[in-house]
Amino acid sequence: MPHESTPRSRMGVYGISVASELSGIDPQTLRLYEQRGLLTPARTEGGTRRYSDDDLVILRRISELVAAGVNLAGIARILQLEADNVRLEVENADLRAENQAEAPRQRAH
Repeated sequence: MPHESTPRSRMGVYGISVASELSGIDPQTLRLYEQRGLLTPARTEGGTRRYSDDDLVILRRISELVAAGVNLAGIARILQLEADNVRLEVENADLRAENQAEAPRQRAH
């Protein structure tokens, strides 16, 4: 699920009815996915759900997995593993960049 999250894409802007229309998933199912911990939309001070573009990406991935016959527990695990993989890839890239920056200094000694 290659998707680069940005502060803007993480901003909750869509109400549940708009998120439902954009994702093709009915509002009750969106509530169920939240209840099962598959996604956590932002909330207004009054408690209204606000879905972000990142949430819509997750909903697309959930729909793909549901269509493939994966149950909600399996989807939760897959989403967690995918998030862990992205985090590790970022850490690995940071370490590589750090090593490349140190390599010229080490040769100079």
